[in-house]
Amino acid sequence: MTLIIIETTSLLIRPLALGVRLTANLTAGHLLIQLISTATTALFSTMPLVSLLTFLVLFLLTILEVAVAMIQAYVFVLLLSLYLQENI
Repeated sequence: MTLIIIETTSLLIRPLALGVRLTANLTAGHLLIQLISTATTALFSTMPLVSLLTFLVLFLLTILEVAVAMIQAYVFVLLLSLYLQENI
């Protein structure tokens, strides 16, 4: 009986852990984008050249973040489907 409870709990926690992992990864990228965009805005009036460079970094980071989001979504769906296949 105890083994059934442990196994059921394990199967229910896997998708939850995947969701937490996906949320943490995407939140970290968005926070970094927010920090760099704030720096770009703050530096614009005092140092326009540095602001332009940080904007370039922000643009490249945004492209990277879109790629990471697609990879994270793919991994989430792949692992979730594998976990669900184990139960059928």
